[in-house]
Amino acid sequence: QGEVLESGGGSVQTGGSLRLSCRVSISPYKSACTGWFRRPPGKELEGVAAIRTDIGRPHYADSVKGRFTISQDTANNTVYLQMASLEPEDTAMYYCAALGSAFRCGPLEEGTFGLWGQGTQVTVSS
Repeated sequence: QGEVLESGGGSVQTGGSLRLSCRVSISPYKSACTGWFRRPPGKELEGVAAIRTDIGRPHYADSVKGRFTISQDTANNTVYLQMASLEPEDTAMYYCAALGSAFRCGPLEEGTFGLWGQGTQVTVSS
């Protein structure tokens, strides 16, 4: 049993920035792959970014490459999603997911993650 807790959502204007935080509490275990997903209004869940935590390798959806950066603080079991150049299309509920497989981290497949947070809302206005 464990917990994933997101924070950092909010409302910004187009071109603004936000940083989301995800603290993963599954001691004494580690999440091999931790990722961010989002559900835009009226749309399906989509993968945004993930990080293989043992080597720090990031993976991104094409829609956010060059604008979003995923990083981690291993000492505090926290993963961050720095979002820049935000667009209205980035408006969504953002979810952090942990317990992903190190060897299936890249495809950003929701079914490979075993522990999810409650989500944090990001709203980008034009």
